[in-house]
Amino acid sequence: MIDLNFEDFELVYKEDRTEIKNKDKILDELKHVIGDKNVSILKSDILAYTRDSSLISLNWTIQGKIAGLPEIITWPEDSNHISEILKIANREKIPIVPFAEGSGVVGGAIPIKGGIIIDLKRFNKIIEINDQNLTVTVQAGMNGMNLERYLNSKGYTGGHIPQSLYTSSVGGWIAHRAAGQFSTKYGKIEDIVLGMEVVLPNGEMIKFDPIARAATGPQLDKYFIGSEGTLGIVTQATLKIWPYPEKRTLISYAFPTIEDALDAVRLTLRKQVNPAVVRIYDADETARHFEHIEKATDRVMTVFVCEGITELVDLEEKITREKCEEKSGIDCGEEPVKHWFETRFKVTETSMFPPYKIVADTIEVSIMWDKAADLYHSVIESTSQVEGNLLITAHVSHFYPNGAGFYFTFGGVPGKGKTEFDFYKECWNATIKAVLDVGGSIAHHHGIGVNRSHWMEREWGNGYKVMKQFKEVLDPNNILNPGKIYTPTWKGGDE
Repeated sequence: MIDLNFEDFELVYKEDRTEIKNKDKILDELKHVIGDKNVSILKSDILAYTRDSSLISLNWTIQGKIAGLPEIITWPEDSNHISEILKIANREKIPIVPFAEGSGVVGGAIPIKGGIIIDLKRFNKIIEINDQNLTVTVQAGMNGMNLERYLNSKGYTGGHIPQSLYTSSVGGWIAHRAAGQFSTKYGKIEDIVLGMEVVLPNGEMIKFDPIARAATGPQLDKYFIGSEGTLGIVTQATLKIWPYPEKRTLISYAFPTIEDALDAVRLTLRKQVNPAVVRIYDADETARHFEHIEKATDRVMTVFVCEGITELVDLEEKITREKCEEKSGIDCGEEPVKHWFETRFKVTETSMFPPYKIVADTIEVSIMWDKAADLYHSVIESTSQVEGNLLITAHVSHFYPNGAGFYFTFGGVPGKGKTEFDFYKECWNATIKAVLDVGGSIAHHHGIGVNRSHWMEREWGNGYKVMKQFKEVLDPNNILNPGKIYTPTWKGGDE
């Protein structure tokens, strides 16, 4: 048994946090409806749910701080269990935070208001594969790598391979509108989801059957994708799948500038050619990740993976190479792509920073093609001016016929008189402000959480009011993941 006294820790998010009233009564009621073994108030269990995978929360943990503090942990086993928990919480106005793998990096799963954690890890069953429809129906707590391995063993791929594949869940993908490394061919999760089962804040269940396409009014199910557990809890989903590719080709080119690399990719997609993976690394990230590739010195590395049936892959390779060479690309062979495959799930570069007192993070955003290069240069200039910043680099990892998703990495130390959190917020705000000033979107696939909530009104304008009204109708007691998306959590800054 771990002996913990949470009063000895500094609680980072403590504003507006209220303790559960009649806690013993609530505990007894929860145990009655979902079983004694599915409820815990052990301090060791509570500690496990105080943070997500954001790098700043790792920094806090090393310093002996706690991001958020829940009071009760639950592990429901079916949708009825979740429904009963929500009915109790709604009646008593207790905050609820849905949780599965905890791999989010924007604070979406941090229990900043306290309350009850609903952990969906026991929702881990694959219900069925439909070969004729090319779909898989799976519970929302299913681990991503376990799902992909199962599909591969049956001759399929899910096409959704995020860097967090080993530590993320289907429900988490849907909650944050996630994107995988193969998104240029297979799409983001909102392109892959065909149907869902959702439990609403009042405990009612709503099921959206899989449909190919429909013209039956606004498609309500789409509103729950990206809602980060604030409108309902997804318990089951039907996803697209594809036959496992029969051929895979690895291509890499190094370009003189990031503009050349962007143009090469844009012109390739313009031909309706969609390599499964495309990744552009600016010169600094090329030096960091591909220092062993001599041809890439002082250049911009770009890697491609084409996969599918042989005839299609051969055509995609031919056109991709043509467009790269038109833009002065130097063929670097298969080795850079093989290196990417070997390292694509490793995150040690950023996760090892906090012990060295360096504050770091990654920020992903999106932009249309005509402003893509402007966005890159604007963010680099803006964030590099933050006092104490030592690093701001980028890669571009998601591409569409009309635009792309950028991924910026910053790192540094707080200036004199500033805390780590001050510096962290300054870098975030400098990056996001530069993105909005150019005309980009503040998030591509990690979601909003607490890090971006104070920018939502500028992103959406009057649409933000409608979003908040929708939340108020579905969740009038504001029990589902309060303090996220609809409530500016960070105070001050440049927003």
